[in-house]
Parts: sequence; C-alpha cells; structure tokens
Amino acid sequence: MSLLSVEKLVVSYGDSQVLVDVGFDLHEGEIVALVGANGAGKTTLLRTLTGLMAPRSGSMVFAGRPILNVPPYKRARLGLAMVPEGRRLFQGLTVRQNLELGSRAAPDQSYKTGDIEFVFGLFPELVRLQGRLSGLLSGGEQQMCAIGRALMARPKMLLIDEMSLGLAPVIVERIAGVIRTINSDRGVSILLVEQDVGLALDIATRGYVLDTGRIIIDGPSKDLLLRDDIRTAYLGLH
Repeated sequence: MSLLSVEKLVVSYGDSQVLVDVGFDLHEGEIVALVGANGAGKTTLLRTLTGLMAPRSGSMVFAGRPILNVPPYKRARLGLAMVPEGRRLFQGLTVRQNLELGSRAAPDQSYKTGDIEFVFGLFPELVRLQGRLSGLLSGGEQQMCAIGRALMARPKMLLIDEMSLGLAPVIVERIAGVIRTINSDRGVSILLVEQDVGLALDIATRGYVLDTGRIIIDGPSKDLLLRDDIRTAYLGLH
C-alpha cells in the first residue's frame, strides 16, 4: 500500500523549472533512495513534500490524504518528518530541548518520555550530551540529534536530506545502521535523499534517479547498482 504517492509534480523558481512531471511512490515500511547529482532537484523535492515550497501543478497524497494544500505543521502532525540538510538544529538550545521541541509535532504527548529513551538507545552519546548546547556539538553529534528530533514527532515517514554530508565514514556507517533500525523496529518508512549514490542504494530496497528535475531511472536498488550507466555516472566505476 502506498504511503506517499506523487504524480506529475512541477516546481519552479521564477521562470526556471526545477522539477518536471516528477512521479513516484513509497510504500509503508519501505526505505527508498532518491539519488542524483548536486543540483538535480533533490532538496527542492523534499521542501515541496514538507510544504515549504508550493508546486505549480501535480498531486501529492500522503497516508490516503491529498496534502497539496495542507500547511507544513499539519503535514508534520499527519506523520511526515524531515531531517534537513545541514541538520538545522536550534543551536542556542540544548540537545534535550531540541528533542523535546520535536515532540510537539507528535499526535500524542504521552509518549514523549519513552520516545526520548528510544532516541537515547539509538544514540547513547546523546545521554551525556543532553545538557549541552547543540551548537557546540560535532557534525556527527548534530546529525544524531537532528535524527532524534525528527523521531520525537513519531513520524510515519522520515525524509532524510544528505545524511552523509560532511561526516566521517565511521559516523556515516553508524547512522546508516540506525536508519535500518528505525525502519525495522518502528516500521518508519524512509525517503533517503543522498548524493552518495552507492551508500543510498546500499541502505534502500528501491531507488529513483533524479537528473535535471526529472526521474529518469527507477527500480530495485540491487539492479540499479549493476547498471553500467549508473556505475559510470554516479559511482565513478567503468
């Protein structure tokens, strides 16, 4: 069953079309990768899904409900949460305060204490850092906090924008494992938008390739990784 269905989405900056007739589906319990080169329109698509940008045309249905005209805070209440590129934490607030703010989008506040414990279980480092200002954290610690904050909203679907950006490989591998755990243990569907094509397709079961605003290829991740055109264009392999 489709949790998110997008059809013929067109998004523009002024007279310049950034997304052209984009359509894709994400089913309940799936991890799907949306990959492509820098400037392909990946972040624009996420901003449109969350309501931060308005499309010129097209349709978006989430959890059985059309959301084209639903404001961002209501989309969050419906179960759509985002981990933005660059983390975007409230740097003057502590780790715990950032997590607690994330819970405000949750449909039921009674789970807040248990959800914080779940986040601390995923990222034990945050236990000792919970009283530290988030602006003083390392990049990896900030990414952990940003993922935790999104989880506090108890999302049905998590949008993650450039998970690996600026992080050491050992931290990226750790966060990739957490993403799989979130998906398997909580059933959270995940749309992973990532410039590191090999990483994204390794985590996901299906993938879509976005190129200059259009989805040009889609299929099971294992099949995409074997395609010569993808290996040459995105993985630097011949």
